Amino acid sequence: MTSLVQSVDWLTIAPPTLTAVVALVVLVADLFVPPERKRILGWTAVGGLTAALALLLPLRAGDRSTFCLTATARAEAHADACSYTADHFTLVIQLLVLAGALVTALLSLDETRERLPAGEYWFLLLSSAAGAALLPASRDLATLVVALEVASLPAFALVGLKRGDRMSGEAALKFFLSSVTATAVTLLGVSFVYAATGTLHLTEIAQRLDDVPGQLQTLAEAGVALTLVGFAFKTAAVPFHFWVPDTYVGAPLPVAAYLSVVGKAVGFTGLILVTVVAFPSYADVWGPALAVLAALTMTAGNVAALRQVSTRAWSAVRLLAWSSVAQAGYLLVPIAAAAYSGDDQVGATVAYALMYAVVNLGAFAVVALVARTHPENRISDYRGLYAASPAAALTLGFFLLNLAGLPPGIIGLFAKVTVFSAAVDAGLGWLAVIMGVNVVIALYYYLRWTALLFRTPEGAPVPHKAPAPVTLAIALTAAAGVVLSGYPQFALRFASTALF
Repeated sequence: MTSLVQSVDWLTIAPPTLTAVVALVVLVADLFVPPERKRILGWTAVGGLTAALALLLPLRAGDRSTFCLTATARAEAHADACSYTADHFTLVIQLLVLAGALVTALLSLDETRERLPAGEYWFLLLSSAAGAALLPASRDLATLVVALEVASLPAFALVGLKRGDRMSGEAALKFFLSSVTATAVTLLGVSFVYAATGTLHLTEIAQRLDDVPGQLQTLAEAGVALTLVGFAFKTAAVPFHFWVPDTYVGAPLPVAAYLSVVGKAVGFTGLILVTVVAFPSYADVWGPALAVLAALTMTAGNVAALRQVSTRAWSAVRLLAWSSVAQAGYLLVPIAAAAYSGDDQVGATVAYALMYAVVNLGAFAVVALVARTHPENRISDYRGLYAASPAAALTLGFFLLNLAGLPPGIIGLFAKVTVFSAAVDAGLGWLAVIMGVNVVIALYYYLRWTALLFRTPEGAPVPHKAPAPVTLAIALTAAAGVVLSGYPQFALRFASTALF
């Protein structure tokens, strides 16, 4: 008799599993650790994330999968369908997610000691990171949605964890309402797709959408459209971006950094999986739609960032928030291009995401450092930063130039050229023109902030004393940015091997 029990390859699922286990360990340990020793919980989280990253090494061949259909089910499906696949695409995104969570943890060590409840914070951060690491390996819609929610639900609480802070509560509510709406729309779309195809596995959906009965054609089209709209919310694409600025301002700074990188990676990974893997037969629908969303998103983000007043409270965080919206527009371009010229274009999105993760986390790390002496974090507070903290000013200038795509930030320039080439190769000349205009707009506000770092300070410079974990976070991101700028081909070569 054929067994109906699916086999489990524990090594394949080890990175997200270990992260989840450490989250539970931290939560239970919080009950027994005295208040003066709560810092050990943070270092446990850092150790757990480091170990999860190390567990990616045995999987580097990218040829493992688990939770596959049993023999009987495979015969019925005429395919080898698995719910969890550790291919190169999965490993690259898991590296980005877990490394981003590790840098966030380093930035959070002093925050949890001074302002935030340690046990709850570390449990929520690790739980969200576990869901984010699970998502790129998901190869059926049920696992994909579960991973998306495991990554998102703890993030709501992280945003609102500053107890008694009105802005934090308001930010958490906006984030919660927008994300719940996105989830509802996504689930409705997934149910329609399942009703039309009779399967949840992405590769099976791709096959069956080519041969949907006529009476179910409208249902399938509605399912595809609603699923894409749900993921557009998660990626903060215009017009589904309204929650971003207030959420970033109200959240603790390390959480804002986490959302800007890991949260964005989650949304774009899900979008890639449903478009390129599950819905290739509808490329003529989602391709033009994503191209328009890309144009709207990069334009709205850059124009809003350009309008930030440097003397307004929290203007530095708001600028980075709107900048992240604009960057989402650039990330959408290669996915849209994949509809016209093949899956290889997705490698440009992965390469750009790697660059963006490194430099944006680094920028937030320096912002967190400056916030220790200037809690309202105005852009004007950065005037003369070089006189007070030369290393911090130089690293922030380097990160901003990378985001702008200017030397010495070679990796930023390289990533933008790669995305631009993807649009041109796909025949999306109009989108390449819009991107070019937006890059010029972004140059102004990035360079304006960079120039401010080296101007004469208005008063006596106040040195910024960086705690060791924050210094380590800045050093790690700066080192990664320098290495990638010295050898930019590595990012694209690394990302190109990530394709399914």
